[in-house]
Amino acid sequence: MSETEAKRGRGRPRKAPDDQLVRKALIRAGLASLTERGFSDVSVDEILSASGTTKGTFYHHFKSKADYAQALIEAYDTYFAGKLDRWLTDANLPPIERLKGFIADAEQGMAKFSFRRGCLVGNLGQEMAALTPEMCDQLIAVLKGWQARTAACLALARSEGQISDDKDPEALAEFFWIGWEGAVLRAKLERRPDPLHRFAEGFFSLINA
Repeated sequence: MSETEAKRGRGRPRKAPDDQLVRKALIRAGLASLTERGFSDVSVDEILSASGTTKGTFYHHFKSKADYAQALIEAYDTYFAGKLDRWLTDANLPPIERLKGFIADAEQGMAKFSFRRGCLVGNLGQEMAALTPEMCDQLIAVLKGWQARTAACLALARSEGQISDDKDPEALAEFFWIGWEGAVLRAKLERRPDPLHRFAEGFFSLINA
């Protein structure tokens, strides 16, 4: 018996990696890659290298690259919806300040990675030809969920007199997310926050008009 075996104990099997930890490592690697680059541009082999896992392990957890992408969308939505909820339901701030706080927080998140990373949902939305119908439906549902949270915040702002009664919170929320995703893409392209600032200024001028 070798010294290593003696330390480990005769007959004791090596501890297998925890399945959930492995899955989380794959998800983390995918989120990092796909917020920076496109779905088509990132290979499974790159994900394996970044996560330190094997191809067999990958296909143990995911049926295909598309199945993996759907898991990434779900994980990203869970994270991002949580961020939105923290800001948009913060009773310590007036509703419009909550939205401004979210925007500032999102800018800080992009700045942390020198504006190389954007929004996973927005990035995937640029690659329609590479997406399955299921992925497209999932992306639309995610955006509608974010939009609904924003509309609720804007409806509260209207009820508190922060915006006029003639403003439609649902329409404003839809406009916000159409514009915000474009601003994030442009900020990533230019590697600077100016597009985020210009969009925010325009949006708040619109709701105050």
